[in-house]
Amino acid sequence: MCRWAAWHGEPKYLETLIYDPVHSLVDQSKNAQECKTSINADGFGLAWYGERETPCVYKDIRPAWSDANLLQLAGHVSSPLFLAHVRASTGTATTRDNCHPFSVGRWSFMHNGQIGDYDRIRKLLDGLIPDELYHERQGTTDSEALFLIALGEGLDDDPIGAMSRTVLKLQKVAEEKGGVPAMRFAACWSNGRQIFAARYASDHLAPSLFYRQFEEGVSVVSEPYDEVLGCWEEVRPGEAIEISNQTVTVHPFLPMSQT
Repeated sequence: MCRWAAWHGEPKYLETLIYDPVHSLVDQSKNAQECKTSINADGFGLAWYGERETPCVYKDIRPAWSDANLLQLAGHVSSPLFLAHVRASTGTATTRDNCHPFSVGRWSFMHNGQIGDYDRIRKLLDGLIPDELYHERQGTTDSEALFLIALGEGLDDDPIGAMSRTVLKLQKVAEEKGGVPAMRFAACWSNGRQIFAARYASDHLAPSLFYRQFEEGVSVVSEPYDEVLGCWEEVRPGEAIEISNQTVTVHPFLPMSQT
C-alpha cells in the first residue's frame, strides 16, 4: 500500500508536508503506521499547480528519502494546491511512468489500494479506456487505468460520480474475472481548483483516509503527519470529500448503490 498527502489553501512550500512534520510523508515512506507495509520505497511523485491550468509533475523511482533533488525542490516550490505520493508497488514494475500522481490536462490523480488479481484482468481494463484517451496510457498500473477510465466516465462534469461509477465498473470486472479483494480504494484527484478524495472497499478493509482543516487551508492524507489529537477527521468507508475554498463537503461514495 502507498502513502500520500495533499494540500489546498494558502500557498505553502512543499516541504511543509513532505519533510517538516514529525510524521511527514518522507517519514511515512520509511515508517508508515496505518497500512500493512511500513516501507514505501518504490518511487515517489509530486503534482503542483501554479499560474498555469495544468499541473507540474515530478517523479522518480528512488525512495523519497534518498532524492536530493526532491529535498531542493520541496524547499523552493510554493503552491496553493499540491499532491504528493510515495509508492509501494502491488506487483507492477518500479518505473517512473508507474509512479503517482498521474496527470492528463488539468487533472491529477493518486491512489492507494488495489484491484483484485490485476495481472489477470489487465487487458480487460485497458479495453475500458476510451480510444481518445488511450494515448495517455504511459505505465502499466491499475491506478492509471482507473484514472483514464474515470476521465471517460465524465470526470470533468461529475468528479465524484464519475469516479464512483468507475470504481463500481472495475470492481465488477474483478469479481467476474479477477480475484479478491475485488476493490480497495483511497484516492485523491484534483482539477487545479478543487481537491476530491474518497474511501471505499468491496470488503471491510478500506485503506485509511483523513483530513484536517487549518486556518489557512485543508490537508487530506493517507495518515496524519502529526500527533495533534482531535484535529484529524477520518473519512468513513463509502464517503467522498470535496475541498473547495477551504471548505470540506462530505458526499456519499457508494458504488454498489448504483447497481
